[in-house]
Amino acid sequence: MINFILNGLEVQIQEGSTILEACKFYGIEIPTFCYYEGLSPYGGCRLCLVEIDKGENSKLVSSCTYPVEEGLIVRTNTKRVVNARKMMIELLVSICPQSKTIQDLASKFHVTSVRFPARHEDCVLCGRCVRMCKEQMQGGAIGFTNRGNKKKIETPFNIKSEECRLCGGCIYVCPACQLRCQGPDAMTDLCSGCLSLEPTCIEAHEDYQCWMATTGDCGTCEGRPDQKKSDKR
Repeated sequence: MINFILNGLEVQIQEGSTILEACKFYGIEIPTFCYYEGLSPYGGCRLCLVEIDKGENSKLVSSCTYPVEEGLIVRTNTKRVVNARKMMIELLVSICPQSKTIQDLASKFHVTSVRFPARHEDCVLCGRCVRMCKEQMQGGAIGFTNRGNKKKIETPFNIKSEECRLCGGCIYVCPACQLRCQGPDAMTDLCSGCLSLEPTCIEAHEDYQCWMATTGDCGTCEGRPDQKKSDKR
């Protein structure tokens, strides 16, 4: 067993586990996007970032690919982490605002504005479909081609693949294929229809404080008007 510190608590996890697996085991929610249970971790979207202390330095790492180490200090909800996650969600919204999966993430983590122009792409390069086809369907009919801003997913030589059995597994896991409630021609880039309360405690504390429930459920959120009045007394 590996002993490490998770949000200030001494915990144990089986050797070989990733930080994300450890957090899931202890009931700590970390947002994910390119990660999909049953598929190999990819670490491309960077949404599952956590902050780790290694020696005297701290850094952000993707929790789905980083293995837990003995004595590692992990913090999952620091201000630095929360701000980085919001920026990643903003980027995802700007790439594919028609995705319900992305819109749900934006509402859940209180992304109320997007600083990047919308591109309305059909693919967010999360790699779910590639891994699904290869690992679960034993097909390998699609894959990544090119690099940088020319990177895309297609069949070899961009012709119909003989490996494809038209199973639909790629569409099943594709977040871009799941259209938002307003449809593909929505008037705004952000839906915000399921927007949750903003965790204002992150402005007063270094770490997010609502550990056990939805933001604001604890009844002491500094963003509540009645709480603000009582604080002034």
